[in-house]
Amino acid sequence: MDNGMDTQTRVPRDFESLRSIIIERKNAMPKRLAQVAAFALGNPDEIAFGTTASIAAAAEVQPSTLVRLAHHLGYEGFSDLQSIFRERLRDRTLSYEERLVTLERSGVENEEASILSGFLSAASQSVNKLAATIETETFVKAVDVLAAAETIYLIAKRRSYPLTAHMAYAFSKLNIRHQIVASPNGIDGEIARFATEKDAAIAASFSPYAAESLAQAQDLASRNVPVIAITDSAFSPLTACADHWFEVAEADFAGFRSMAASMALVMAFPVAIAERRRKEMAKTDKTKME
Repeated sequence: MDNGMDTQTRVPRDFESLRSIIIERKNAMPKRLAQVAAFALGNPDEIAFGTTASIAAAAEVQPSTLVRLAHHLGYEGFSDLQSIFRERLRDRTLSYEERLVTLERSGVENEEASILSGFLSAASQSVNKLAATIETETFVKAVDVLAAAETIYLIAKRRSYPLTAHMAYAFSKLNIRHQIVASPNGIDGEIARFATEKDAAIAASFSPYAAESLAQAQDLASRNVPVIAITDSAFSPLTACADHWFEVAEADFAGFRSMAASMALVMAFPVAIAERRRKEMAKTDKTKME
């Protein structure tokens, strides 16, 4: 058996642990296993619903590669690995009403205080994890790209949308030209096509990834528009088209995911860009005076 795990106790039994293990070991995986692992993390619903044949066809590998990946990660077979994706799907598809019922059944004496404490704890965990893992050098490089852009395009949908809404507000206050790619009449694609190589984009999307956001980011990259991505996995399809990307893994409380770390990151961008431009302008003015 091609078992890459050190011991059976390391075999992940939940999706987040599995994701972490795959990301940790992706560089050491054989090419085909890395290919199907990337497909799995980028298309978790397809792994949960599909058959071995349909998944292999979509991932452009042989069915045996799925079995090899499962064994490589320490599972008994592909169906064992697939169960993790199905469990994730059950957890994710809990309705908001079901999540509230779960909270109600927890039996805590002061339910309101417990809910507040739970969300504060999740937010704290998210921010602390980002602080411990973010590469400041990557942030500086991203600011280099964005500060040089004529217009910064902001791309996000669904849960990620508040990130671009906040950046749009901050950019407006700091006199930084930007364009949020969101329209009530469905012309988002047309808006994005105004971007040129002199511009840049910030694209945010988390699993399950918004297809429209991915398509827009990929189109921009194909036209040599620099893309800065905010996502939740090294295997996210956004990373493939990004010049620089940031992995933000948000903690959750009772199935409700925090956005604290993501928001902290996007709050830093407008201020850092404005400060960079201010310094560049001061340097230019000083040169002219000399």
